[in-house]
Amino acid sequence: MRFDSVQFFVFFLSVVCVLFFMHKKARLVWLLVCNYYFYMCWNAKSALLLAFITLCTYIAGRVLETAEDEKRKKRIVAVCCVASFSFLFLFKYFNFLVDSINGLSGMAGNGKIIGLRMDFLLPIGISFYTFQAVGYVIDVYRGEKAEHNLIKYAVFVSFFPQLGSGPIERGRNILGQLRELETKKLWDYDRIKNGILLMLWGLFQKIILADRLALYVDTVFGNYQHYGLLVLVTALILYAFQLYCDFDGYTNIARGVAQVMGITLMQNFKRPYFAANIRDLWSRWHISLTSWFRDYLYIPLGGGRKGNFRKQLNVLIVFCVSGLWHGASWNYVIWGALHGLLTVLYNLFSSSEKKKNISFSTKLRNGLMTFAFFDFTLLFFRLASLQDVSAVLIQMTRELGDFTAILGVLGDGDRNLLILGLLILFIVDFVHEKGICIRNWVAKQEGWFRYLLYIGILSACIYLKIHVEMGGARQFIYFQF
Repeated sequence: MRFDSVQFFVFFLSVVCVLFFMHKKARLVWLLVCNYYFYMCWNAKSALLLAFITLCTYIAGRVLETAEDEKRKKRIVAVCCVASFSFLFLFKYFNFLVDSINGLSGMAGNGKIIGLRMDFLLPIGISFYTFQAVGYVIDVYRGEKAEHNLIKYAVFVSFFPQLGSGPIERGRNILGQLRELETKKLWDYDRIKNGILLMLWGLFQKIILADRLALYVDTVFGNYQHYGLLVLVTALILYAFQLYCDFDGYTNIARGVAQVMGITLMQNFKRPYFAANIRDLWSRWHISLTSWFRDYLYIPLGGGRKGNFRKQLNVLIVFCVSGLWHGASWNYVIWGALHGLLTVLYNLFSSSEKKKNISFSTKLRNGLMTFAFFDFTLLFFRLASLQDVSAVLIQMTRELGDFTAILGVLGDGDRNLLILGLLILFIVDFVHEKGICIRNWVAKQEGWFRYLLYIGILSACIYLKIHVEMGGARQFIYFQF
């Protein structure tokens, strides 16, 4: 059940209508039922895994709260992590490990030494809800209060707006809000209006931009042998915007849905392509995952407490693991390692003092260089194998290509709409970067203007969704992770 489908729209309206009018004490039970129904629409059997991880981490949190011996606490956390991550490894990384071992064995001339493979369908959201549940257990180990109510905790792990692709939330943020859900009045016009506006913006990013960009990107990379450098570079640049709009679009829809129901989710993106350097970019991109690795991997590894060499090594380890989190492929590991190396170089050679009066040209140059590096590494993110990356890079060197070929990939209507959509995206992100909230500005306009704007965006999304789905529905990119 995709966020950009009619099925989800009907489901969401049903959830909200019942939630608003039912008895307050029954709200969490209703949400839990809706969460599991939503998840089972993808794969009913996967709900058993979600329930197991929920129960495993809930019990671990309760036991940790009563345990006094430090060694026993560490054993509990270790057992819980092994139990939870073992399924993630089995579903996502087992075949990758087998293929890597067989590959090394083949290079040594010994042939394949492991014939076993696990051809399971990867459960949607497993990387997200596993990290969220394990993070909760580690927080309890560090002294936070464990949740005693199993239903509340199960709603926290399975909360349907964020279940598929995050953001990866913390117990301290969501569990407190779930406790309030049993007592507070849910009707709040401004909160609901802002939630719906956030959903509309997310739908704009997904349907009008990401799906439109996908038409161009998929056409070029699916037939890269027929294009030269100019078209391939254009497709790679547009892929950066497709990935951003697709993932940020999902997050904004999720945040908007949750906000309508009275729950505030964290912001996962803060205009990453306005970043001035690589470290700034990673403080803006997929913030929930970046902060998770900082708190639960970088700091336990020692952070910056054990000297500069160890600090930079820890940074490199975190980025490599982050790359592996995205997918069971050496492409993703290399992608993470490249970002780790540049971050280490930035840490070592950038001035420790903040420069207050940096010229606009310097900011622009630094920003463009950061984006260029990020965009280049997306070759490893977009293509299926290292052989494909190598083939595309070789194709780029063979011919420059014709500039008119850039315009010829899409029809006039799609191309013009894409240019207009990207212009709107730039203006909105630029205005937000300056600290101006678009939603507040819209709220101050005349009623006829506001509702005309809302109806226009929604109508465009519906029309274009129907148009795109004639060629096949497009799933959110991060569902594969």
